[in-house]
Amino acid sequence: MQHTVPSLKDSSLFKSQGFIDGQWVSASSGQTFEVTDPASGKVIGTMPEMSAKETEDAITAASAALPAWRKKTGRERGRILRAWYQLMVDNGEDLAKLITWENGKPIADAKGEVAYAAGFFEWFAEEAPRIGGETISATVPGNRVFTTREPVGVAGLITPWNFPAAMITRKIGPALAAGCTVVVKSPGETPFTAAALAELSIRAGVPKGVVNIVTALKNTPEVGSAMTSSPTVRKISFTGSTGVGKLLMKQSSQTLKKLSFELGGNGPFIVFNDADLDLAVAGAITSKFRSSGQTCVCANRLYIQSEIYDKFATAFAKKVEAFKLGSGFADGVTHGPLIHDRAIGKVSAHVEDAVKKGGQVLVGGKPRDDLGPNFYAPTVIRDMKPSMILSSEETFGPVAGLFKFDTEAEVVKLANDTEVGLAGYFYSKDVQRVYRVAEALEVGMIGVNTGLISDPASPFGGVKESGFGREGSKLGIDEYLVTKSVTLGGMGGELQT
Repeated sequence: MQHTVPSLKDSSLFKSQGFIDGQWVSASSGQTFEVTDPASGKVIGTMPEMSAKETEDAITAASAALPAWRKKTGRERGRILRAWYQLMVDNGEDLAKLITWENGKPIADAKGEVAYAAGFFEWFAEEAPRIGGETISATVPGNRVFTTREPVGVAGLITPWNFPAAMITRKIGPALAAGCTVVVKSPGETPFTAAALAELSIRAGVPKGVVNIVTALKNTPEVGSAMTSSPTVRKISFTGSTGVGKLLMKQSSQTLKKLSFELGGNGPFIVFNDADLDLAVAGAITSKFRSSGQTCVCANRLYIQSEIYDKFATAFAKKVEAFKLGSGFADGVTHGPLIHDRAIGKVSAHVEDAVKKGGQVLVGGKPRDDLGPNFYAPTVIRDMKPSMILSSEETFGPVAGLFKFDTEAEVVKLANDTEVGLAGYFYSKDVQRVYRVAEALEVGMIGVNTGLISDPASPFGGVKESGFGREGSKLGIDEYLVTKSVTLGGMGGELQT
């Protein structure tokens, strides 16, 4: 199969170095790692295999830039973020090409991601001037109490590959708006999008040292350890697996850092008998198969009430059957490859386990080696059981397992029977049921009669072992601020005569 290599309108956005203290730099060791196109398996380019040394250099640069950056007014920081937003919009086509090239998602999805990612800079540009404290009525008559909100300091940001632009802007936006400086560990699988964003930061007027990008693949644990062990870094924000999140939390405990983690999910998607069936099918397609199932908020377990189970399964499978799999640059392609062979292995294991235990494959169910090394056919499996691996593990791939249920109480118990709680979805026309179920589901985010919940204006985050803290919304900036209280004594005396 032919795979198109993109040409950029602005070739200077393609960088093959890290970005520290306003300079494009290589690893002091001279080592690099290869980045491959997941659709073809061919090498896109190389990036520096940085280590603790470069991470420490980036932390030093961020620390040096912090005093001047935090002294800027919120309005001044907001203007720079707004300029960065506009540059993302203006260069949206090139950014989308980079995303599709290194991540594999179809170009239409990549363009949507660029708009979504830029939205975080726009949102937090508007939040920056609104940071403020409050005046508190003291219990001591002669005292006056007020609070200020200040940047926590240098922030270490560790981002995943599934949204190469949005996962970075969702963290950098609030950090810079709050007055923090940052060291970003870009994902080893998709570092070129991050580098392009760094280039745009220069053009937007971000001062040197405020944003630093460290690149690594095999040295990722070393880079993470350097961030978490540094007393200069006062904040860690991480998006990734629960296992790695626990490790970073343990490492960060030595210096008691402020943390926000967005970790794994196992999203339930529930369709009640009274739901609009067509709407539910469309929502399930969006929620389950966006980015070929490689998002943390994807529906992982689809629970369909018994009365409409067969109708839903038939209609849903028909929609999936119409998907076009292929290179993200090819015309008409709706779904691209998985990120690497390990993802293919996990998806295959989940499908094989389900079939072995009685699941019936309606669509797909096998790799598509004829298209490239990392393609797996979008799959629908009915007659799923709680004993199947897919029920308890996040697949992170294009496999939809359909579980049957009878009662509201039963399905809520099944949905909550997991250690994680990121996102959940359900479809119903009964407003009382909407409130009952929404209040009973143990997740941080719920989509009711919609399969798409991501929005810069909405708080993003989970409960249980899906992490803590929120990104986006007016709450997102709080993760990068600390509150200082000031008490003035000897106040409130008689007027002088």
